[in-house]
This record gives sequence, C-alpha cells and structure tokens, in this order.
Amino acid sequence: MVSPDLAARLDTYKALLTTWNARINLVAPGDLASLDRRHLSDSLQLLPLLPPAGVAADLGSGAGLPGLILAAAEPQRAWHLVESDRRKAAFLVEATRAMDLRNVTIHTARIESTSLPPLAVLTARALAPLTQLLVYAERFLGRDGVALFPKGRNAEAELTEALHGWRLRVERHPSATDPAATILRLSEIARAGA
Repeated sequence: MVSPDLAARLDTYKALLTTWNARINLVAPGDLASLDRRHLSDSLQLLPLLPPAGVAADLGSGAGLPGLILAAAEPQRAWHLVESDRRKAAFLVEATRAMDLRNVTIHTARIESTSLPPLAVLTARALAPLTQLLVYAERFLGRDGVALFPKGRNAEAELTEALHGWRLRVERHPSATDPAATILRLSEIARAGA
C-alpha cells in the first residue's frame, strides 16, 4: 500500500516514461503494459531492505529503476543517480522535476569517473555481473554500507564466482515479482586477502 503522495508521484513517473519511451528506449516496449508489476513493484520491494538512514546511490539508473522510485518513496533520504547515457540522464532530470523530488542528484557521467559521498546503500539493477558490482561497492560504500543487487536466475552462479575474490556478508531475499529472481543484500564487502 502506497501513500497518496507516492501514488501521485508514481502516476507522474508512468505518464512521463510512456511519453519518453516512444523516443528513447528506457524500458522494453512490451514492459509498458506491466509497468506496475515489472518495474515499480520490483523497485519498491527493496524498501524494507534499506538501512534506516544515510545517503544512497543507484548506478546505471537508466529509467530510474530502482533509484528514482525509491527516492520518491523516501523523500527524506538523499539519492544520487548515476547514468552515463545523456538521453536517459535527461529523462531522469525531467522526471525528478516533474515528480517534485528535491532529494535527488543526477550524475551524467560514467561510474568510474563519478565522485560520491560515502554511501549507506548502493543499488544497481541489470547493470553488470556481481564481480564488477562489488568493485563499485568497495569504492562507494561507507563503513557500514550495504549493497542491494536484484539478480535473475544466475544469482547463485554469480555469487559463487564472486566469492573467489571477495569476502562479504550475504543475505538472500526472494523477489516478490519474479520467482526466478533473488535480491542480494551484501555488507562487510572486502577483497579476499585484504
């Protein structure tokens, strides 16, 4: 159940996404019919896994999934959305303005050249293999920070590969929107042997 304020912001987002998606590929055209379940609910299911406070960032934000949706649900938390594609970043800027989100900063840059404050939480959805995401997490997370990475049916294989070079605390949460998917909540991330 979402608040009336959040529902209004999500309606604004959906209308804007539908308009922009005709010009630039933000989500697959077939996903527009199932936008609520496929993308919005999928993003909002991360809310209970977030730490109670601290700065957050979403890498490779694209259409703002999950970062922009979580920022709309958490207007008290500062969110940084990183997107290198200028057209997608322009959509994020416009969506942030239209949704009246004052807690969002858009970074139109490659992740490797982005500077962020120490983060309490880092998210990334459909961006890169877990081994690469851990490199980003090591760089950006603060001391007690957590990473939330929704992963598909290959989650366990990616985790097994990552554990060859990394030490981390792993929590697995089943996805409420895709029975084949898992949300990895990772903390205490460090390179093996460090």
